[in-house]
Amino acid sequence: MLSSTLLTVAAAAVASAHTVITYPGWRGDNLITNATWPYGMQWIYPCGGIGTTTNRTFWPTRDGTVAFQPGWFQGHATAFIYVNLGFGTDGPDNGPQNMSNPMVPPFQIIGPSKNPYPGSVCLTQIPLPAGANVKPGDNATIQVVELAIHGAALYSCVDITFAEPGDPRIPEVNETNCINSTDIGFADIYTITTKASGRANENDTVTNAAWALGRSGGGLLAHLGWLPVVAGGLWVLL
Repeated sequence: MLSSTLLTVAAAAVASAHTVITYPGWRGDNLITNATWPYGMQWIYPCGGIGTTTNRTFWPTRDGTVAFQPGWFQGHATAFIYVNLGFGTDGPDNGPQNMSNPMVPPFQIIGPSKNPYPGSVCLTQIPLPAGANVKPGDNATIQVVELAIHGAALYSCVDITFAEPGDPRIPEVNETNCINSTDIGFADIYTITTKASGRANENDTVTNAAWALGRSGGGLLAHLGWLPVVAGGLWVLL
């Protein structure tokens, strides 16, 4: 289903395309800029201007996969990525009440160019958010947020129904839909604490944003896809 969608929009990628979720599915083509959406649909919270769908994708209750293509829009040489989950259908538009449940630590992607570029990111063995309690048959929505270098955010979603791991209705994860491209690098987010300017007390601190690769524990590398191209995807940071 998705491959035909990508072929349809490929010709317009430079002008209008943004983030595409390639696994487990996609709410629909929101790569649109027109009089109604003069800045493009994907800038619209929470799911890029597309309402909740009834054509849901089955997704496991543990150790799921999310893959996406981040470089369809100009200006994404670097970007911050968030993957969130919203539960249920009792919120606005028969969707979740909110999308404020992080599934993986936020991380940075480092693309090859500020111009649109091909390539994809695949995160595997994704756990449920802390404290989540779901069972097969429950509905939810996965939200992928790409925060552009100029501060605006792109939103894209897929509506899911939970199933037991191994359920045949869960789409297969393979080398065609779970790829970490060799020209996209990754970095975890962490903080360093320094003394505030002009203050003698070392306990008076400010927090600054910094970037590093592969924190231990639940960092980014724990979720990157198992495909061999993972190693190549990190070359820009070495």
